[in-house]
Amino acid sequence: MSDAVSLSLRQCARTFADGHTALYPLDLNINAGETLVLLGPSGCGKTTTLRIISGLETTDHGGEVWFDDRNVTALPIEKRNVGMVFQNYALFPNMNVAENVGYGLKIAGLSPAARQTRIDEMLDMVDLHHLASRSITALSGGQKQRVSLARALAARPKVLLFDEPLAALDAKLRDRLRQDIGVLLKKLAITAVYVTHDQQEAMALGDRIAVMEQGRLVQIGTPREIYQQPKSRFVAHFVGAINCIEQDSQGQPVRFCRPEDIVLMSPRPDSRHGKIISMTFLGASQRLVIDIGLEKPLHVECSARATWLPGQRVGWTLADERILQFHALTRQENDFAE
Repeated sequence: MSDAVSLSLRQCARTFADGHTALYPLDLNINAGETLVLLGPSGCGKTTTLRIISGLETTDHGGEVWFDDRNVTALPIEKRNVGMVFQNYALFPNMNVAENVGYGLKIAGLSPAARQTRIDEMLDMVDLHHLASRSITALSGGQKQRVSLARALAARPKVLLFDEPLAALDAKLRDRLRQDIGVLLKKLAITAVYVTHDQQEAMALGDRIAVMEQGRLVQIGTPREIYQQPKSRFVAHFVGAINCIEQDSQGQPVRFCRPEDIVLMSPRPDSRHGKIISMTFLGASQRLVIDIGLEKPLHVECSARATWLPGQRVGWTLADERILQFHALTRQENDFAE
């Protein structure tokens, strides 16, 4: 593979002709060889950001895209040396697997021998060499996505871009392919930007995660930082689940925690009390809903081997260092939490 490059967005923004602002001015630096995940709900600007990186979308006047010390803002996608993997595969149905993987190499003018060597290398990498002659229409969704990935890698891109590549797959296949992509990205050490709205994908694949909300970058950090130290209620809600455990005198929530940070026990004089409303068995764990007298009940995740019953009164506690506190909520955060 090519040597990895760093990637920088400088005041990149996008407002469309109808006046809709998809992306407000964004500064973003991605390290060479890093996998950065753009995470957020639909319409938050993550795909627009990806398209600006690729050259499929132009940034508003003044914004710039840099690969290392090279300004690529004015270059079209075919001049940027990027590979793209899409949700809908974007494969040629009239070509077989090997022909799809080698199509870009043929356009680039590689000799038949050089093309075949590269095709074999890519198909081995995604474990599809045995299907080289198979029609695209005869493949499963997971196999099609592997072909799409092999094709993107065949041109030895400087940057690899993923636009929700696993969204169309069933849960089991999505989990397996996510693991395979993660292993491959680590092996290749290629600079990658991965767009998703799925927090599990983001946690599993990202060296860092950039959380986006309504066209703005609201937090960037490692998966552990994003989950354990969210900077806003929006981030805490979107990346995982949170409980309100304390309200102020006006009834506004002021202290929060994660469901797994609550420890249940038999009621004691020195513990807070609650009543189990319901429980859901999840296999390795169970999720309890507990009324503690606030507007919304607690959601507690604990071992599946613990025996709790609906209607049972329980004590609960948590370590102070696991309490989450945020600044005053914005209107958008209040709306999101409802």
